[in-house]
Amino acid sequence: MSLATIPSEALNRLKDGTVLVLWGAGSSPEDVQRFSQELSAQKCSRIIVEHFERLILSNHPNSIFDVVLSNIFEPHTAKHSFELLSEIVRIMKTNGFIFGKEKSDRISADLKLAGFCNIIVEPSENSFSAQTPNFEVGSSSRLAFAKPTVWSLSDNLVDDQIELINEDDLLDENDLKKPEAETLRVCGTTGKRKACKDCSCGLAEELEAGQPVKPTTKSATSSCGSCYLGDAFRCASCPYLGMPAFKPGEKIQLSERQLNPDL
Repeated sequence: MSLATIPSEALNRLKDGTVLVLWGAGSSPEDVQRFSQELSAQKCSRIIVEHFERLILSNHPNSIFDVVLSNIFEPHTAKHSFELLSEIVRIMKTNGFIFGKEKSDRISADLKLAGFCNIIVEPSENSFSAQTPNFEVGSSSRLAFAKPTVWSLSDNLVDDQIELINEDDLLDENDLKKPEAETLRVCGTTGKRKACKDCSCGLAEELEAGQPVKPTTKSATSSCGSCYLGDAFRCASCPYLGMPAFKPGEKIQLSERQLNPDL
């Protein structure tokens, strides 16, 4: 591996820049050392050589590297996982540059998810390059929202030439009438003023006629004529069942004891 294979955009950032070189299993330590010496000739401010497996454990501070050269040594066996790329973007400065090698169909998607931009993937060379955004990871900015405008009539418009509407004229006599209870009745099944299919409460007839229909009430009548004699003479469907015996036409009066059987 030599500097000739490094993109020119990365070479232009080496001078006075902080460079991180990542290498993986299978790479020759001699090749790594030789390449580091070449980088030193580029007048870099600082060069750090790190193994892939040690990067996350090293716990580097945020935003310290200008350039990251990753997996550039044969046999390029290291994999750029999403976790690894997230750590790399954390320790890179704004507008930092990364160049690396990997044969993977997911490298572009993982770079985007990690936060890189300006991503370039070269499938023929199994290489990729990307940049960090021009803001710090985790930074925030206050949004300046425009103040809401309050609509109001200016003093020049409020004069005798403008005829204002009297709000009392908007209501007529029918609006002031209290609606009758029958007109507010709703169906007990649907809960709306719409009769159900088998309406038996009179709402269907009311809606059809357009007039309130008062529900009819049935008075209990006896078919045998002997209900007043007591329960012994009353049938199972007798309306007076359970009541004491009474004279025909007499109004039934219950005693205090019968009203309070628990006493």
